Amino acid sequence: MAAQGRGTGGLADPADDAAAYRAAREVPREGLGAWREAVAEEAGLRPGMTVLDVGAGTGGFATAFREWFGVDVLAVEPSAAMRALIPADDGITVLEGRAEALPVGDGCADAAWFGSVVHHIEDLVAAARETRRALRPGAPVLIRNVFPGRAERDLRLRFFPETADSVAYYPPVEHVVTVFTAAGFHRTALRTLPQESAPTLAAYADGLRRGTDSKLRSLSDAAYARGLDRLRAAAAADPTEKAVSWMDLLVLRADG
Repeated sequence: MAAQGRGTGGLADPADDAAAYRAAREVPREGLGAWREAVAEEAGLRPGMTVLDVGAGTGGFATAFREWFGVDVLAVEPSAAMRALIPADDGITVLEGRAEALPVGDGCADAAWFGSVVHHIEDLVAAARETRRALRPGAPVLIRNVFPGRAERDLRLRFFPETADSVAYYPPVEHVVTVFTAAGFHRTALRTLPQESAPTLAAYADGLRRGTDSKLRSLSDAAYARGLDRLRAAAAADPTEKAVSWMDLLVLRADG
């Protein structure tokens, strides 16, 4: 979701930026097995249902949800460059819009997905209200994110510890829960799940693109170089270590 703080900085052309984001930041489908299982358990998605993908980016999770569960996806994304890269599919509807003003009807969706988005949203209160409006009673909202105090197993924090300064300004779990509770949700789960970004640490290092990551962009050149050295050293010490990072899945369910 580039226009709300992700993606359009660091490269001259937004289209180039979006393509670089997709190449560097989207987790390969085969590395998301734990996420597929967790979403299946928490949301019970099945063909014929509709998922609202808020801040869909270049469509990595929109296409994953379509493939995994056979659902229809409403992919909402403010960046034209990002939207242009969402793969065309009969079951994916691409919409221009923001979390605070969703371009969808009332009660149109059976679940909502926020993939690494909440820390980019300018008005989380409005976004929570809009999400509740768009969801049917009892529908879950699934929030995949890094949260302050819970990010110690994130690969970027492991090798680039200064990125913790950026994460410290992300909304904490408790704040997100409070905001969504006020909008008509109740918390049902908080799970920490692994994702394999690359088959080895060396491959992960080769795929890093500093300009696509707001955490890495915030570092000084010296801090970034030190982190890359740490990553390369770890890759040399264990050439078989997979690039596995962990993120939280916060699940809330609409009242009613």
